[in-house]
Amino acid sequence: MSIKESSTNNENKKTMESCCSEIYAVNLISGRWILSICYQLKQERLRFVELKNRIPNISERMLTLQLKKMEQENLVIKTVYAEVPPRVEYELSEIGKKLLPVLNQLEVWGKEHKASKKK
Repeated sequence: MSIKESSTNNENKKTMESCCSEIYAVNLISGRWILSICYQLKQERLRFVELKNRIPNISERMLTLQLKKMEQENLVIKTVYAEVPPRVEYELSEIGKKLLPVLNQLEVWGKEHKASKKK
């Protein structure tokens, strides 16, 4: 869902992102799919179909949109090979790879939080 450019909500978001790097970072990786895509790309570069097959329930349209967003934000690198049929591969960029320790910490925290709720 996009936010209307002139809305108060959008202005608040921009202000918070400019003042707080943590909010900027969370907004960059928020949503249902970006961390899942990063997780799949952490070990190797993958083709679109391989990503689609590894991420349950993501539609082709949503995967395309998320990969475009990630490419625009310099989180992934898209490589197109001049072959017939065309071969396209995705991999984490250098700045995207720097997200991996954060992803690992989120995994640890998530496990601890789940366990604490069962008590």
